[in-house]
Amino acid sequence: MPCDSGAVLSSTRSLTTALAAARNSAAQAPWLRPITDHVLTGRALRRARIVSAVTMVAGAPVLRRAITSPSGGRQFQRWTLVLAATWTGGALSASRLHAGYSRMPQGRVTRPVLWPLLIGVGATGVFAAGAVLTSQIRPLRERVESVVDHARDGSLPVVVGLALVTGVTEELFFRGALYAALDLPVLHPVVSTTAVYTVVTCATGNPMLVFAAGLLGVVTGLDRHVTGGVQGPVIIHLTWSAGMLLVLPPLVHHFDQPRRSLVE
Repeated sequence: MPCDSGAVLSSTRSLTTALAAARNSAAQAPWLRPITDHVLTGRALRRARIVSAVTMVAGAPVLRRAITSPSGGRQFQRWTLVLAATWTGGALSASRLHAGYSRMPQGRVTRPVLWPLLIGVGATGVFAAGAVLTSQIRPLRERVESVVDHARDGSLPVVVGLALVTGVTEELFFRGALYAALDLPVLHPVVSTTAVYTVVTCATGNPMLVFAAGLLGVVTGLDRHVTGGVQGPVIIHLTWSAGMLLVLPPLVHHFDQPRRSLVE
């Protein structure tokens, strides 16, 4: 199994420590100071938790069916749309969603657009470099290629469109409804939602996707923490998804050519 409970626990502790350091930095950088978030209480909180739990139980097997379907086929497309509908239904049924706001360096408050876009571009570069390096390691090469194959074998516009749709719906649920439902006094929602997002992604059976989910969950979770809404996380995820699908396949192919030449 690609999930290691010890690794998840260790990552959770590290993220908690990082959040404490981030709070200290936010005191010196106004644009990192969190916007006042919307807090659920009473019946609304219970509803959000119940709906979120049901959605995760329903979504995990659908995610597995989608990612294990033949790359580029209609079955993959159908299950991906079912997955998007599952996350969307859960997000809209659990609680009210908020777009959020972003503080600019000058102190002005606006809807988050520029910073999430830049963060998404940066995340794409880091992930692409990591994936290329990982693809050179024999035991992990097939895991990377199984993800890249969906972009190689299918219609690229269709695959990108599906990825963007699921990216939006994942953020609506995990950084929207679930984030509000897991606002616990003993565990920061950035930590708890990242842990849940990572565990749910274990259903794919692909350790590379699980690792990516953990890192992306941290980045988008922190943005939700700062902006108080889902618009920033959605933009980050959209930028990352489009970048990975458009940049990663040719990169992996380029760096894989010398190895193929040696084999031949």
